[in-house]
Formats: sequence, C-alpha cells, structure tokens
Amino acid sequence: MDFNDTDTEATFRAEARDWLAGNAPEFAATGGDALERAKAWQLRKYEAGWACLRWPKEYGGRGATPTEAAIFVEEESRFDVPAGFFTIGQGMAAPTMMAYASDEQKERFLPKLGSGEEVWCQLFSEPAGGSDLAALRTRAEKDGDEWVINGQKIWTSGAHYSDYAILVTRSDAEVPKHQGLTYFFLDMKSQGVEVRPIKQISGASNFNEVYFTDVRIPDAQRLGGVGQGWQVAITTLMNERAAIGGAGGAMGFEGAMSLAASVELGDAPAIEDRDVRSRLADWYCRESGLRFTRYRTQSALSRGETPGPENSIGKLVSAKQTQDIASFCIDLLDMAGTSMEAADGTFQLGYLGAPGSRIAGGTDEILLNIIAERVLGLPGDIRVDKSVPFNEIPTGQQ
Repeated sequence: MDFNDTDTEATFRAEARDWLAGNAPEFAATGGDALERAKAWQLRKYEAGWACLRWPKEYGGRGATPTEAAIFVEEESRFDVPAGFFTIGQGMAAPTMMAYASDEQKERFLPKLGSGEEVWCQLFSEPAGGSDLAALRTRAEKDGDEWVINGQKIWTSGAHYSDYAILVTRSDAEVPKHQGLTYFFLDMKSQGVEVRPIKQISGASNFNEVYFTDVRIPDAQRLGGVGQGWQVAITTLMNERAAIGGAGGAMGFEGAMSLAASVELGDAPAIEDRDVRSRLADWYCRESGLRFTRYRTQSALSRGETPGPENSIGKLVSAKQTQDIASFCIDLLDMAGTSMEAADGTFQLGYLGAPGSRIAGGTDEILLNIIAERVLGLPGDIRVDKSVPFNEIPTGQQ
C-alpha cells in the first residue's frame, strides 16, 4: 500500500485543513456546556458538508471515500474541538440503521443524527450477562403491532442525554441464546424508561443504568427479523470497534512525548533518559501499527467490504496503551501527578477512565478470543451452552 496522498487526496486534505483552520478554533474547549458546544460544532460541519463524510449525500453525508474520511479525522484531531457525544450514534447506530431500517426511517433519523440535532446511545450490556451479550435477559413480548419491553441495561454511555437508542432484547427464551434475540430502536423519552447515572471513580457520571417497565415499541421500529437480533448486533459491534479503536492525541504517544520534553528527570529533561526514550519508542511503534491496521480497514471499506474482526486489535491495544501512558505520565509529574491541576488533569482523568475503556465495547479477554478464533483461526473455547435453550441454562439463582 502507498501511504502517501494521491493528488486528489492531497487536494482534499488541503481543503479540509483550510476549512478547519477557519472554523475549529471558535469551538475550542473554553468552558460552558460541552454537549451544546459539541452540537454546535457538529451542525457547523454538517451545514458545510464536513460531517459523516462517508454517508450517502441524501442522508447528509458527502459520499466520500474511507481514505478521505480518515484524512478529515486526522486533520480535525489537531484542534481541541468537542468530541465523543456522537461516536455511538454516527459510528454504530447509523451503520446499523443504513443496513436494516426502512427508507422512510433513514430519511427521518439519519440527517438529524448526522447534524447532531439528535443523540443516540446503545442499550446492550446487562448486569447478569457480563461480557456475554447473548446472555441478556431484557424481555420483548409481542402485543399486536407493538412489543412490550421489561428489564435492565447497564454501562450505557450517554443515556442521560440521548434522544434515541438501539436496543437488543430476548424475544424467545425457548431457543439457544443467540437465536432468541430481537433488535429495536426506541425513543429514550418513552413511557417506562428510567435512566440512573452511575457515579464513577473519576467523579464523572458518563455511564448509566437503564430500566424498562412495560415500555411499548412499535413493531415498525424493529431492525432485522424476529429472532435475528444477534446478526444485527454483530453489524453494530463490528462498527463499534472500528469507531472506538485507536489511540492518539493528549493520551497517546504525542501527549507522552510532549510531557517528557517539558519536565525534568533528575537534572535533565526526561526525554534524555534512556528508559523514557525506550518506552516512548515502544508506544510510537504500537500507534504506528494501529494506524496501519486502520489503513487496512479503510482499504477493505473502499472495496465495499464491511468491518471485520481485525478491528478488535485496535481497541484491545489502544485501551491498554492509554492506561499505560497515563500511569507513566503521572509518574513523570512526580508529586504533582497527584493533583488534578497538573497538565489540566488530562493524565489523571485518563488513568481513572482507562479501566472502563478496557471493558466497554468488549473486554480484553473477549477481544483476545475474537482475535484468536476469527483472525488467527485457532480452536474456539468450549461452550457448553451453545445449543441449549436459553431457559434451560443453569443460573446462580437455581
């Protein structure tokens, strides 16, 4: 693969760089409501044709190539603009909607999702399921043209400010666990939906518990066939790992490099210490590997292929690297590392939030299994419940 920009890509990069230079500084983090700033920035991009670049034009995108979309992300990352609020909606919910929603639903929801007017979350994980998504117990029972939902989800990022959500439920407990799932999307303001924020060790409350009590969802809001929720969920999960995989910025190699050059270790800049340079070199190599793996994914996308299990590599490596870099930088700050004021609290908050990153989107152990089985072709784990009806699987309550 040639990693240099083609003439067309170089022109696109220059255009993106010029537009960002003239617009992004206005939205730099200066206090105030972060969500409102993020919505304003997303709308600015959308109206100028720089949002959701790979989406079809009729849904507010640009029909850009995967490489052009990656170029814009690279250039945008140079600016301190609000990010993160739309990752789930645009990176996970939207591809699933494009694959399974009706044309009318796409026309209704995708433009508002792309412009930032509506925020989406992902209702997958459950307390009793652990890392096994197919073990979920939230029930969906058909009642005429509607489904009645009862149960609980947990670790739902952004549920407290989201307008809509994608949801996986158990619609049939008498078949094996992967076969009895059905997938929906719903309005988070539906009667019977209760959101309870979870207080995190960092002091933030980004995650939530979500309870469903006789929540009614029209059958028209089902994505995929009844009992085909696992297949639909795989579409979401493959895009999820593509969306959240990768490290960089303040919590990546560049942030560590910048800090090592600005603080002293002994009587000299930390960057001159051999051990420090060795660790920085390792992180640079890993980030380079992640970048080239993303290029591989972009090449596959440009050929019309869907994201594959290789995206698990990016998420697995980058989540642990974020934790390692944060710990290293706190140590470099010495006693100041215990203060949230040092380096604007970037590394301290990164360290406290890193364990969650190693759980969200699939734990390290789950991703290692995926890579072993689906990438390397190694024998799979023994799964004694694979062909057993879900209601016959032993639980801790039996």
